Amino acid sequence: MARTASIGKMSVAALQAEIARRQRAVSGLVRERNKLVGKLNRIDAAIRAAGGSIGGGRVASISGRRRAKNKMSLAEALHALLKGKTMSVTEAAAKVQEAGYKTTSPKNFRTMVNQTLINHNTMFKRVGRGQYTSK
Repeated sequence: MARTASIGKMSVAALQAEIARRQRAVSGLVRERNKLVGKLNRIDAAIRAAGGSIGGGRVASISGRRRAKNKMSLAEALHALLKGKTMSVTEAAAKVQEAGYKTTSPKNFRTMVNQTLINHNTMFKRVGRGQYTSK
């Protein structure tokens, strides 16, 4: 009988067949889950053997810290850097790092600087295409 049929209209034999079908499906899913848990345990062991740790569902780096710690936010660092100066996003990204701002994202850091300059429009003024200064 079709799965969309109302339970009240199904015969006892059809209900028993549906229950048996579902129990077989659950048994197969449990076997698949157990295989995946075993594989995940082996991967976790390999991570630990390599010096990493697993915590909170995320794999932490070997040092245990993922983000660099800075004394001031990126917006504050850029604001101090751009006082009285006009720079492109690329120049600002390079200069703020030279000034000591730490990041663990060298590939995306320019994008982060660009977004900060755009989103903090109370701190920064766009003076031309890709050119910003502090307000």
